[in-house]
Amino acid sequence: MTMRVESAHCHRPLVVLLGPTAVGKSRVAIQVAKHFDTEILTADSRQVYRGMDIGTDKPTAEDQQVVPHRLLDLVNPDEAFNTGWYRRTVLEHIERLYAAGGLPFVVGGTGLYIRTLVRGLCPAPQGDLVVRADLKKLREQDGRTGLYGELMRVDPAAAARLHPNDESKVMRALEVYRLSGRLMSEMQAEHQFQEAPFSSLLIGLQRPKEVLYRRIDERIDWQLAHGMIEETRSLLDRGYGRELGSMKGLGYRHIGAYLANECDHAELVRQFKRDTRRFAKRQMTWFRKEPGVEWFSIDEGEPFEQVGRRVITRIEQFLQGQKSQQQPAVSQAW
Repeated sequence: MTMRVESAHCHRPLVVLLGPTAVGKSRVAIQVAKHFDTEILTADSRQVYRGMDIGTDKPTAEDQQVVPHRLLDLVNPDEAFNTGWYRRTVLEHIERLYAAGGLPFVVGGTGLYIRTLVRGLCPAPQGDLVVRADLKKLREQDGRTGLYGELMRVDPAAAARLHPNDESKVMRALEVYRLSGRLMSEMQAEHQFQEAPFSSLLIGLQRPKEVLYRRIDERIDWQLAHGMIEETRSLLDRGYGRELGSMKGLGYRHIGAYLANECDHAELVRQFKRDTRRFAKRQMTWFRKEPGVEWFSIDEGEPFEQVGRRVITRIEQFLQGQKSQQQPAVSQAW
């Protein structure tokens, strides 16, 4: 049995499966998507890049045959992609699914993508190539310190929330100021991500820290043994330099340093694992601050099929609740 959403008469249900890297979202998501006869709408800021497959843990070709995965391979590694573009693209898929009577099902670990989808996007102006080029020139002249100092001068509240090394967000805040004359911090304070375009169910997967860290280490060992170094070398050979934001992602920057003889293989592995564990910790910190997430703990040794059944049961309860609020919210298709 599958459940179909009649969007014209409902509260626009949306299901999101989130959690840190290596927790097991993909395995559970495929089971859930098959049960509800729907697609997986990916919320991953690195899987949007073409040619970055092993290092971003993209679903395999086999998995993509079992369940359609959307929002993969959208841009080349040297092309810009931001939260606003993600939101516009995923909304197109969501509307398509509603029109077909399907359940929109978002899966990923990029917290900002999920937040802006579920709670709206601050109405800041779109990026401008001329302004961005001018800011890059400032970065080249004065370094990250100069860029951050400029933000401290024009928008100290935004600067206080950002790390000086978070170059893309610092640059975006300056871009917004130069384009609109308004402060990013003020826009965000007014908006407060309080839109509710959907009736959303947010399910988070979590594991004990030591188990998650072991899974991270095991996955990195697998990635390095199955071609991630060669994948990175190929990207560099095609002209995608280490200065690109995409190439500064986890693993790629570490392998780039290794290929440039800046560290040995043992140091590459050590730093790659360390930084990925830190990244997972930051993901959990972000997600725990998000309102409304229902957390499902995965026990050591618990089969993925059992986790999937628990998640499916909760989604069915959610959809039945939507149906009871406004008929006919959900119809059963046999």
